[in-house]
Amino acid sequence: MLLDSLKNNIYMAPMAGVTDRVFRALVHSHGAGLTFSEMVSAKSIVYRNKNTARLLENAPHVRPWAVQFFGHEPEILAEAIHMLEDCPFDIVNINMGCPMPKIVKNGEGAALMTNPPLAGRMIEAAVRASSRPVTVKIRKGFTPSSLNAIEMAKIAEAAGAANITVHGRTRDQYYTGTADWEAIAAVKKAVKIPVIGNGDIFSAEVAVKRLQESGCDGIMIARGAMGNPWIFSRTVAYLETGVMPPEPTQEEIIKTAIAHLNAVAEEKSNIVEMRKHLSWYTKGMHSSAELRSKINSAKTSQEMEALLVPMLDKAK
Repeated sequence: MLLDSLKNNIYMAPMAGVTDRVFRALVHSHGAGLTFSEMVSAKSIVYRNKNTARLLENAPHVRPWAVQFFGHEPEILAEAIHMLEDCPFDIVNINMGCPMPKIVKNGEGAALMTNPPLAGRMIEAAVRASSRPVTVKIRKGFTPSSLNAIEMAKIAEAAGAANITVHGRTRDQYYTGTADWEAIAAVKKAVKIPVIGNGDIFSAEVAVKRLQESGCDGIMIARGAMGNPWIFSRTVAYLETGVMPPEPTQEEIIKTAIAHLNAVAEEKSNIVEMRKHLSWYTKGMHSSAELRSKINSAKTSQEMEALLVPMLDKAK
């Protein structure tokens, strides 16, 4: 199975508005063992929404990669997977963890955790329709009074899922509070399929610690990779050698930020989305608050780069 042949078990999480093809290529170059698309609506694929096509674009060398689908109708999900049979991606992932109201109110994302039978039918339909491995991403529950990650994992296993990722928060928490890695470890003990842990991985040191302590088969990094693709290379290096590489220098960070900016500018006329990325790269640096204010006013890549170059000169 493809999942058994990944170069490592440190994954880049799917994140709407973040994990586009440029970002995936970046973290892939830093060692991420698997990358994911932004969330893709199964219904949008079936109805041939033109805006969805860009979510399925990927640099040819960034393999393997997974497409994350969301929806609540098994037959629509199956049809979408059939329609993408010739699309060059490697793994199907079903989102059952997104907490955003516009997703949940449609019975999608984390809302599927309130309807385990439907979740099971979604997975079964995807497995029947797909020639690729089907994986699932869930949370530890919808509310503190409905912690059903183990039940959901067992349903996913019975339905034919190749692995399951568990985010250690309830839907009610969104991204606040602390991820519950004991809940993730409990899921790992309850099923035979691989379990990937997700939540609060903001450094290579924590990534290694969580992987070792939880017994999980892999780690999925989300917000910890924002402005910090080195979290992958440093984690992988430590796991392979036992030696933790040094943190990137300010010069390395600014050079990477500029390269990221230029790569996005080559593909898109609107580079406003780079404002958040550049703010993440420069967080904590001297005068970063002032710089962030200026970045958020910049409208072109040239204006943004002009703000970064002086920081690069100072770092040399």
